[in-house]
Amino acid sequence: MKIKPTYPTTQHEKATEAIVKFFSDQDIDSVILTCSCARGKATKDSCLDITILVSPEKLIRQKEMLEKRWNEFYESEKIFSDLYQVGKYSHIDLDFTDGCFEPKLPGWTTGPDNFELEIGNIFVYVIPLLERTDYFQRCKAQYLPYYNEELRQKRLAEAKKFCFNNLDHVPLYVERGLYFQAFNRLYLASQEFLQALFISHRVYPIAYDKWIHEQIEDILGMPKLYKKLVSIMEISHFESHEIADKAITLGHLFQSHISH
Repeated sequence: MKIKPTYPTTQHEKATEAIVKFFSDQDIDSVILTCSCARGKATKDSCLDITILVSPEKLIRQKEMLEKRWNEFYESEKIFSDLYQVGKYSHIDLDFTDGCFEPKLPGWTTGPDNFELEIGNIFVYVIPLLERTDYFQRCKAQYLPYYNEELRQKRLAEAKKFCFNNLDHVPLYVERGLYFQAFNRLYLASQEFLQALFISHRVYPIAYDKWIHEQIEDILGMPKLYKKLVSIMEISHFESHEIADKAITLGHLFQSHISH
């Protein structure tokens, strides 16, 4: 998917330029534009998401110093305060990363972990604004077009296990009149379904709780599935067996749309 930055305001664009100029004089590897601005989806209320990629050995030595220098620069530059005034949440969200990600086993009630999300939001749906070394490209080559098949099969099996664990709990909570907990389990299962769906298609996701329409229709090309997922989230009678029925429907969607 070809993407290009589309800044919603001149303040977003000028702030980006200031960040790139600042880090061009620092010992980092890349400045990466991420999230809404990178995908041309931002509004004036959107924050400006920037990731600073630094190789592991350099980050260990320099992270504290880099953060200190960045915070001092951020506090001193008028363009950042100007950006803050443009929209309700139009601030800078800047993070440092070494680009090394490891899968983590989630808890039974935490929802999916961030492994695929981290890769997608650092190396796929992004625009490198500054590359001082080839580290970004070397990292990207480790993860794209997708990580190794053995890990993929393991991750898919885990996503299925956690998804159906949540689905199996829904009718139990409904029977006890714990409808909010039942819905929470249904929602967690929907996120684990999305995780498994992307893993099964060997495509990295953007998020499991937003941009769902864009991801399912535009990236995966599955408009009919999107409509079915929306229907599952539409609860007419909260204190009823409807949530349990929705859990059954989501389980059927999993079995019919996700394969190894």
